[in-house]
Amino acid sequence: MAAAAGNRGRGSGSWWRWVMWGGAAGLLALPWVAMRFTREVDWGPLDFLVFGAMLAVACGGFEVAVRLAGHWAYRAGAAAAILAGFLLVWVNLAVGMIGDEGNPANLAHAVVLLVAVAGAAFARFRAPGLARAMLGTAVAQGLTVLLTLMVGRPLEALLTSFWVGMWLVSAGLFALAARSESQAR
Repeated sequence: MAAAAGNRGRGSGSWWRWVMWGGAAGLLALPWVAMRFTREVDWGPLDFLVFGAMLAVACGGFEVAVRLAGHWAYRAGAAAAILAGFLLVWVNLAVGMIGDEGNPANLAHAVVLLVAVAGAAFARFRAPGLARAMLGTAVAQGLTVLLTLMVGRPLEALLTSFWVGMWLVSAGLFALAARSESQAR
């Protein structure tokens, strides 16, 4: 059992690392290529640095998740949570989700990410606690939907509801992984 756990993420499973990191490099290169063909894309060094850091954190976080657990539901739950967090930051930095990117109400989404990260750390990255943490994150995101409605932006509220769904999918996958772990004991 210990030998199997030690081999997780190596050997035959390493192809996903090439795909993930290669995809991240490709995403980072896209704006650079686009800038060669159109003036619509105008990124500066700080834009590339921030996006590169976001990609590194997301890919690094998924690598850690793969090493923490071998169950597919845990990995899928981690992928859903990481993707939700990544997209939440990206959209907020690019255009903002409540009004424009400079609207202070968008800081509510930073609180959502804080709930996710603190909840995951408090759960010590174990599936049962992660299921509860992602459920709490969905509730926090739901509060941002209410905030968005209160400031009179129903279209943005509908968009923000997408993230509630992403956090709930993650919670469900972590719950499935927790059930599988408890049945294996």
